[in-house]
Amino acid sequence: MMLSVLATLPCSMGGLDSGVIYIDTESAFSAERLLEMAQSRFPDYFSVPERLLETAGRVHLFKELTCQEVLTRLERLEEDIISCGAGLVILDSVASVVRKEFDTSLSGNLTQRSNLLGRQAATLKYLAQEFRMPVVVTNQITTHLSERAASSSLSRRWNATEVPGGEAEGDSGYVTAALGNTWSHNVNTRLIVQYLDAQLRQIIIAKSPVAPFAVLNYTVQAEGIRLEANSREEMTSSAQGTDPGLHPIRVRTGFDYKLTGATPLEPSVRM
Repeated sequence: MMLSVLATLPCSMGGLDSGVIYIDTESAFSAERLLEMAQSRFPDYFSVPERLLETAGRVHLFKELTCQEVLTRLERLEEDIISCGAGLVILDSVASVVRKEFDTSLSGNLTQRSNLLGRQAATLKYLAQEFRMPVVVTNQITTHLSERAASSSLSRRWNATEVPGGEAEGDSGYVTAALGNTWSHNVNTRLIVQYLDAQLRQIIIAKSPVAPFAVLNYTVQAEGIRLEANSREEMTSSAQGTDPGLHPIRVRTGFDYKLTGATPLEPSVRM
């Protein structure tokens, strides 16, 4: 939502002076939060009520809650971009509807899901290139289990004599990006968002054709994202972007990475 505010600002303030198309598949968009960020981050500019109304009017919200609705919206998006004067498209999130409608444990569903995601990615890439505009797509997180963990997690749960924390390293599981590696390679720039502690969060630039691997710490305030100082260790880290299918993501609550029966209380890293 912060990107939506920034895109509507005049070019003299670093904005795009354009409209925004926001496709909401999770019913998570909040107009109140949008206006709060605008007023808190740019109090002088938005002290004029008409400017606040203009910004709200330039964010065009489309709520699409099924795969077919999302696909139909994307297929007519070229017309919407022109009519709305949009300079930014946001799809939040691409994972929500496909994860609800495609059970990948059933035969053929994984192929169908991959084909659908491929069509969506191709459409969005075409629009980004045709209109020379940014397209932002959010993903969700999921729990990745090693083979050994997947086969033995049920038996461990009922094994009263097992010592907590005594599993082998191969038993570990972790939270990572949903939709797998195929989808992750469809995007040009990949940002990983995770928690460091209860307040501090982190953006990792894991893949980009124009920027090096980088780590940025931030907090979420009334005005939106506020960048915070990175530690010396983070600034000098030699770590590089990794395969997203193997990249653990830290969530807000204490997750039992050894899978001793505990489950994450809040499986989300949404801002």
